[in-house]
Amino acid sequence: MKAFVAGATGETGRRIVQELVARNIPVRALVRDIDKARGILPPSVELVQGDVLQPNTLATAIGDSTVLLCATGAKPSLDPTRPYKVDLEGTKNLVDAAKGKGIEHFVLVTSLCTSLFFHPLNLFWLILVWKKQAEEYLQKSGLTYTIVRPGGLKNEDNSDAIIMQTADTLFEGSIPRQKVAQVCVEALSEPSARNKIVEIVAKPEAVSKGFADLFASVI
Repeated sequence: MKAFVAGATGETGRRIVQELVARNIPVRALVRDIDKARGILPPSVELVQGDVLQPNTLATAIGDSTVLLCATGAKPSLDPTRPYKVDLEGTKNLVDAAKGKGIEHFVLVTSLCTSLFFHPLNLFWLILVWKKQAEEYLQKSGLTYTIVRPGGLKNEDNSDAIIMQTADTLFEGSIPRQKVAQVCVEALSEPSARNKIVEIVAKPEAVSKGFADLFASVI
């Protein structure tokens, strides 16, 4: 297995990279600024320059990777087209490139509540709408996929247990980014994670379960 990570220098993406490296899985990281990425990512990571909004860069960037993890996301800005471009068009470009390269498993990080139009996050230029359309594009692509919808993201890890449920059943809660990264990486080797949408939060009162049981519980 060799992993290609898009959004690798973001707060969630860098934790995905660290999780892969900790498991001795080779990583190619898609970055726009190689010098900046060197200061963020582990030295063993292969850095490739490219941009999800430049589809002609992606096939070469993916190289000999066999699995792909996408943790891209538009940052808040005054540009009303940014979420559409990054969260929908950028993801579609990655999906198309992944198909062309024969990627074995595509893991996409989106968000809770992508199916809710009347949600406060959609005040940020309809970001959940575009994430939902990106999910649907991946689902229809023919690629093996896992779509991970986390709750509110926390930078600090904690000992709370992960709660994992099926699509459109969790509508509130938060989760450390480190746990999101663990779920994404576990999905690559867990057969019961394939072709599923999983929603995840973490709560102190939840019963701790292994990842095999968590994924298997999602229908």
